[in-house]
Amino acid sequence: MAMPWSDELERISRALEEAYAVFQRFTPGAVEARRKSGDDPTDPVTEADTQVDALLRRLLPREGEGWLSEETEDDLSRLERSRVWVVDPLDGTREFVEGIPEWCVSVGLVVDGEPVAGGICNPVTGERILGAKGMGVTRNGEPVRVSSRPSLAGATVLGSRSEVRRKEWEGYREGAFELRPTGSVAYKLALVAAGLADATWTLTPKHEWDVAAGVALVKAAGGVIVPGGPDEERFNREKPKLTRLIAAPPQLLPQIEEEIAWRASSRVD
Repeated sequence: MAMPWSDELERISRALEEAYAVFQRFTPGAVEARRKSGDDPTDPVTEADTQVDALLRRLLPREGEGWLSEETEDDLSRLERSRVWVVDPLDGTREFVEGIPEWCVSVGLVVDGEPVAGGICNPVTGERILGAKGMGVTRNGEPVRVSSRPSLAGATVLGSRSEVRRKEWEGYREGAFELRPTGSVAYKLALVAAGLADATWTLTPKHEWDVAAGVALVKAAGGVIVPGGPDEERFNREKPKLTRLIAAPPQLLPQIEEEIAWRASSRVD
């Protein structure tokens, strides 16, 4: 019997494979970048972003399905669609430009507002992480799931490399966890889903295309996702932005929320 999202996962896998081939034409750390217009004009964009965006749009949506991508002008007709592909053709462009192997292609499928399937490909590390609701998650074909670590103490927490540079990760209790600065948020979420890190969170806004695939992966791997509020649990919104996000195994969530609350109160004091 076919699994519920097997066709969609096959589409994602094929799209990631072809995106990988496109990236072989580029050398990370030796690519030209330009500045984009929009929410953050300091964000770089490269020819790789635009080529992979066009590729994914050709391969993924079928008739009646919507599209939301960082590199495509937003078409609000997607709000009328129950099935929407939410993608970032190159999440972690800064790392790509700097030659840091913490970037990926990110592909998510949202159905009736819920991220149900996703996949990422990191062409440098050779990782491909795929998963869907009710089907679990695989890393390079091997089944994986979120960490079973019982306590936040000693846990590896992935924090945004940019946020660490801006000192946004200062103020947590010493020894509460081990912080590892990492680039792409989609890649961080996928590593948590694969159990290669224990948790990640961000207290700064992220777009749906940054996290849709990773949210689907973390949930499919047995983890929990906590957005900034109940209205942010639904994807494919008119303004596709989340104010914050926590991704973790369920047993670590209470301690993470306690640390975030402690940091907030200590900064106020």
